[in-house]
Amino acid sequence: MEGLEKEVKAVIREVEDFPKEGINFKDITTLLSNPSLNAKVLNAFVRNAENLKAEIIIGIDSRGFLYGNSIACALKIPFVPVRKKGKLPFSTLEEIYSLEYGEGCLEIHQDAIKKGQKVLIHDDLLATGGTALAAANLVQRLGGTVIGFSFVVNLSFLKGGDKLKGKSQNLFFITTY
Repeated sequence: MEGLEKEVKAVIREVEDFPKEGINFKDITTLLSNPSLNAKVLNAFVRNAENLKAEIIIGIDSRGFLYGNSIACALKIPFVPVRKKGKLPFSTLEEIYSLEYGEGCLEIHQDAIKKGQKVLIHDDLLATGGTALAAANLVQRLGGTVIGFSFVVNLSFLKGGDKLKGKSQNLFFITTY
């Protein structure tokens, strides 16, 4: 994994003061445009999900869809999108969570997960953990079991992983800053 982390860090573009001043944005589009490295990252995610015996992959709106659906397809298991409020067309369950300035709301279809199913939650980046925690709460409210989380980037200085350990000890990162 150490070699993969080095490769990924070498291609992730850092954009200063985006989306606002003081934020150093980790842009993974440069990773996505590198086919061989992108495939290595996907393979690492697939091996992790396979080792955890995931039955469903959740992708968090919207960058969690980039690898989440591909992981599910590779394992031939369902992919379930967790979306921002108002984006899903059927009956939903919602979870309100705190943002730095205000609140956010995530939704999942009410019939997306069956009781006891093992769910891996995927997103592109872990910062404060609020979004991933909200997704985990939705899974649990539907009766699913959160077996782990996976991310391309972990901003460890924001300590988001600490919030998630109460839901699952299985935190998988490609890179950590």
